[in-house]
Amino acid sequence: MSIGDLVVPEGAEALVAAADELVAGLMARPWGQVSPSVYETGRLVTLAPWLAGHAERIDFLVRTQHPDGSWGAPDGYGLVPTLSATEALLSALSRGDTGSRPETAAEVAGAADRGLRALSAWLGGASSPAPADHLRSSSSGTPVDVAALPDMPALDMIVPSLVVAINEHLDALDRTPGAAVDAAGRRLGMPPGMSTDRLAMVRALVASGADLPEKLVHALEIAGGVASGATAVRPTSIGTIGASPAATAAWLGDRGLLDPTDRSLRHLEAVARRHGGPVPVGLPITVFERAWVLSWLARAGIRLDVPPEMPADIRAAIGPSGTPAGPGLPPDADTTSVALYALALLGVPCEPAGLWAFETDTHFCTWPGEDGFSVSVNAHVLDAFGQYAVARPDDAARYLPYVRKLAVLVRDHQRPDGSWDDRWHASPYYATACCTLALADFGGEEGADAVRRAVRWVLSTQRPDGSWGRWEGTAEETAYAMQILLLTRHHQSAGARDAEATDAKATGAKATGAGVTGAEVTEAAARGYAFLLEPAGQAEDPPLWHDKDLYLPVAIVRAAVLAALHLARTDPVVMEWYGQL
Repeated sequence: MSIGDLVVPEGAEALVAAADELVAGLMARPWGQVSPSVYETGRLVTLAPWLAGHAERIDFLVRTQHPDGSWGAPDGYGLVPTLSATEALLSALSRGDTGSRPETAAEVAGAADRGLRALSAWLGGASSPAPADHLRSSSSGTPVDVAALPDMPALDMIVPSLVVAINEHLDALDRTPGAAVDAAGRRLGMPPGMSTDRLAMVRALVASGADLPEKLVHALEIAGGVASGATAVRPTSIGTIGASPAATAAWLGDRGLLDPTDRSLRHLEAVARRHGGPVPVGLPITVFERAWVLSWLARAGIRLDVPPEMPADIRAAIGPSGTPAGPGLPPDADTTSVALYALALLGVPCEPAGLWAFETDTHFCTWPGEDGFSVSVNAHVLDAFGQYAVARPDDAARYLPYVRKLAVLVRDHQRPDGSWDDRWHASPYYATACCTLALADFGGEEGADAVRRAVRWVLSTQRPDGSWGRWEGTAEETAYAMQILLLTRHHQSAGARDAEATDAKATGAKATGAGVTGAEVTEAAARGYAFLLEPAGQAEDPPLWHDKDLYLPVAIVRAAVLAALHLARTDPVVMEWYGQL
């Protein structure tokens, strides 16, 4: 499987061995495993052409362009990567550093031209053919409303900064006889509802030397030239700025040419080597990766051989205000709560007092000052409080009122069809898994109906090949769906499970705890298991996690798949069905 080169194990013992190998690998690669990003790679092409791997980054951008000229995923997710890649290729053309092969310049010019055509169709400002498929409205074929663009970090400043930069390139090309890209009459419009006002305020703040919000540093590249050497910004001990290669390159500026021993330069070189030039949107993600991997695996009941220093390191990372996903990032409630939940599952519960820093009058925010709301974050806080109360019953009285309050909050955000969606993931299967499993474990009797409706939604959206997915069937989303089905099955009565085992195919089998027949759940899980074992289930998975660009946290997704496989493989009823498929 392309998710971390996972070879799908079928036997129960092999699954446990694969999980142990995955956990051991977290210690070997402590910065984390993240897919390369078109957005972030494009920023390095522009900001750090002197960094090793420049030609490979340009090649990556050209290779990953869609036939319609765009980059990225459907439903508005392509705007930011397409802006970044197009601007980067125009930058490379303007500098004349497109690569050593003469034909490369023509390839880069062609890709930049196609990108401009796609962007012009979306944003206006030039005559163009029909809108590129990746930003079409799913019903009308017209450009999507930019107000409905995905909720991505710093989107409202990244987009204006790149529109302005591309138009500046087009101005320069207009003045250049025989330019490789025809710029005549081509300028991009600013998306409705967006402007450069907030961007100008941020640039003024960075230039002033005043302290910056920690979350802003992750997107420091939007500050333009004033980001270079910004006095209020300091690299971490490993050299990163904001856990972002683009932010690090923007802060380093051309000083990267002057001191080969600079720790930020050495950090960028190390990150670029991971994928042979292209870079991920965020790294390191040490605590985030370890917390999610351990929680997926432990929740599925896999008995892990966890190196003792790993939970010790996670616990040490949780301070009075929580823990960040990795060095260079601000503490956040999501990483903090999943880390606390994982520790409790591993038998080393830690007082979750650090989560109070994220409490508001109505919910728990991802970080203080967050613009928006995340239901998956609140589901994870519910997990953290609930599991701590189970592990430390003498301390439960303080947290049980919050467990009840959060369960109501999560239920109230369920969509009419039974699913949830969230600002930190493109797929509703991720959000639905987070919310359903939290309610199944800690939502009490009041959460049973929400769990039942979620299970029904999962059953109704399975694809003919046994997979699940927003745009196509994927191993990741199939794993989330299978966890919803199989972890909520554990709440059914022993009598119902015995009856199901006697006749797995009986349509009159007793109901599961989710309120649907056990046979429906069993058959769907068996078909999902079969999909994961087939070549289609082992194809390359798309990036679905939200940051400045969509990304794939390889080890985390691999853990989710292993957890689903283990749940199916150790369920004799599911295996009986699988044998009959």
